[in-house]
Amino acid sequence: MQPTRILPDLQCSLLCEEIRQEITGNLFLIGVISFLRVPQLPVVASRLCVFNRWTAGVGQFTECTRLIAPDQSTILNKAEVKFVLQDAALNATNFTLFNQVEFKTAGTYFIEVLVDDVMKLRYPVPVVLVPPPNAQTQTGAQQPPAAPEAPESQA
Repeated sequence: MQPTRILPDLQCSLLCEEIRQEITGNLFLIGVISFLRVPQLPVVASRLCVFNRWTAGVGQFTECTRLIAPDQSTILNKAEVKFVLQDAALNATNFTLFNQVEFKTAGTYFIEVLVDDVMKLRYPVPVVLVPPPNAQTQTGAQQPPAAPEAPESQA
């Protein structure tokens, strides 16, 4: 008996800056993101890509990829895509583009990946505020005093 529907496994999900395709058809990911270090808030990311690869399933499915705010309930971005797996030995690769994403506060955001309303993966994407190294001098803060010079030795 041949199964008509098996919910697929999510082989991987990666947040990155860009996804390109070679002439051979192979995909390559540029700038895989573990966290976002930003110099100021709010900040807008012009483009974020989520690469998802599904395997070991049979049937038609709907993938939903969401970007969740640090409050863990606000959906900042959401995208759905339909895909088909004809055989459990095959795989399907989907990618989602989130354009003009505004991060208003520092904190831990989340990427959620669902298939047919079943959560398959949820992973953190920390947004960390790190002012530029010269930010203290620009804000009018005083420079630390210079180290005293060593006295000259007399011979």
